[in-house]
Amino acid sequence: MREITCYLDFASPYAWLAFAQLPQTLEGVHYHVSYRPVLLGALLKQWGNPGPAAIAPKRAWLYRHVSWLGQLLGVELQMPARHPFSSLPLLRLALQCSPASGAGAGTINRFVAETVLRHVWQGGHDALDPQRLAELEQRLQPQLRCTLEEAKALLRSNTEMAAERGVFGVPAFEVDGHVFWGLDSLPMLRACVQDDPWFTQHWQALASVEQGLER
Repeated sequence: MREITCYLDFASPYAWLAFAQLPQTLEGVHYHVSYRPVLLGALLKQWGNPGPAAIAPKRAWLYRHVSWLGQLLGVELQMPARHPFSSLPLLRLALQCSPASGAGAGTINRFVAETVLRHVWQGGHDALDPQRLAELEQRLQPQLRCTLEEAKALLRSNTEMAAERGVFGVPAFEVDGHVFWGLDSLPMLRACVQDDPWFTQHWQALASVEQGLER
């Protein structure tokens, strides 16, 4: 069984779309997914990336694109009332559903990930509305396993780990040291899990193409 790590931030619409498509993408493949919430803003800062929402026309394109993709893929998606927003409360709440230490620390199960993603991406509501956050916490109450302070530490650890592995955005998927970024990488992820020979022939070589610009 192949082990796949999925790095996600609930503020990313592509994370929701990829999450919804993942079972279909990997149908017929033996695999296990560990879902690790990370702070996208910290990863963008780490790699010097302003992010798409910081560029006005790109932000407008992103919202149009993900709405169209949701319709195309049959995945319910409505933009929340405000975006971008600070996903910290959602990330920390989700990670309170993780063991604080030992096996599985820093990971959440698919039910928790889906519950939080639906909270953000279905209904067109404010993801940080206090009443809705309280209702979300109530729904996750049976899953809670650690304190808020422990969850904060797990989020820092997850984000640092992701950066060390070369994760620069979400959603990202890691398997056998290969990192795949974005919704459109899902077919490539499937090929890797199925041991497509392309990866031994080209993966490393393509990373060593000489830089043609001075920065």
